[in-house]
Amino acid sequence: MTILDSETKAVETPEDHGDELRLWLRLLTCTNLIEGEVRSRLRERFGVTLPRFDLMAQLDKAPDGMTLSDVSKRMMVSNGNVTGLVERLVESGHLDRRTSDQDRRVQVIRLTKLGRAEFRKMAAEHEMWIADLFADLGEKDVRELMRLLAKTKASARKAAESKPV
Repeated sequence: MTILDSETKAVETPEDHGDELRLWLRLLTCTNLIEGEVRSRLRERFGVTLPRFDLMAQLDKAPDGMTLSDVSKRMMVSNGNVTGLVERLVESGHLDRRTSDQDRRVQVIRLTKLGRAEFRKMAAEHEMWIADLFADLGEKDVRELMRLLAKTKASARKAAESKPV
């Protein structure tokens, strides 16, 4: 028995679904396919989860470190989710945690030398994986898709901001 994704099910019965719904399902399907492949490759190649990779990516952009709160905002997850990741990365020697000079209640985390070196190896391969996943799109296709997705993002933001309370 074959399990169908939501987009395939919608295509099989298009009369039941509007164009916007089919578009949403296609975007979701693409996202799930790409994310699943990236998760799989990170796990197989480096023994790392996508959330761990994402946390290290945020910290790679901030050599002086970030507060847990700032990291959780950037990753769009709760402080609780970040805390567990941070604990494991501190234990493995990939992160350093210290108390903020400005506020003794705040913890600042940053990549260690080991963490930065290992993240950069992962990031280089990650970039090649993404290029591979989009290899069938030409330069013009990528530009057009970026333009359309920017328009989609603006439309979604506008709708979210104007929704009735």
